Amino acid sequence: MTKPQFDKSRFAGIDTWVFDLDNTLYPQTADLWPKIDARITLFMMRLFGLDAISLRALQKHYYRQYGTTLRGLMTEHGIDAETYLAYVHDIDRSSLAHNHSLAEAIAALPGRKLILTNGSRHHAIETAKQLGIDHVFEDIFDIIAADFIAKPDEGAYMRFFEKLKIEPKRAAIFEDIVRNLAVPHARGMTTVLVLPAHDQGPERETWEIATGDEPHVDFVTDDLVGFLEGLIGD
Repeated sequence: MTKPQFDKSRFAGIDTWVFDLDNTLYPQTADLWPKIDARITLFMMRLFGLDAISLRALQKHYYRQYGTTLRGLMTEHGIDAETYLAYVHDIDRSSLAHNHSLAEAIAALPGRKLILTNGSRHHAIETAKQLGIDHVFEDIFDIIAADFIAKPDEGAYMRFFEKLKIEPKRAAIFEDIVRNLAVPHARGMTTVLVLPAHDQGPERETWEIATGDEPHVDFVTDDLVGFLEGLIGD
């Protein structure tokens, strides 16, 4: 799947490759995000003692309003961020298989390779290790490095650009959530939306569902490995 036609020349000047983590570097059919999502709900249940339906509604409200549930809990309830992150990312990742093809494809890209995530650095490291791709990345920019300002807030990207010395016009970003590509596109990054294969992926709110026709999406793929191999192939 491409939009509107896969023009490899658009990537000729790219020397920095930025990847979201969850549901981007691993398949959206994987069970990691549902596990994290369940831990978020359990954390909030212990905090507020509400019923499951009310908690889910509150969780989704914070996610939509602040970019992450964490930011909402910090802003409105003063929750300790590191305690929250350690709790919600305490999951079993053994269901993820090593992805040698993905490791080789990313390694073959010319220039820097970085992870930009609303999760924690620890979660990104452990997940990348499980996938067998941790060795191909120069650095991970997590929610802590972003001063707990989450994508899609412009401040998260500006901190990322500044701290890691990124020139947006020479960078490409791969991301599964379409609203997280709006600021990168406006700043000159080449944007790639990673959709689930065969319409199978995590539960999405209606407002989150993307088609790939959004103006801030330059390219769209449901096969990350194939897309990257197409960039580096003859």
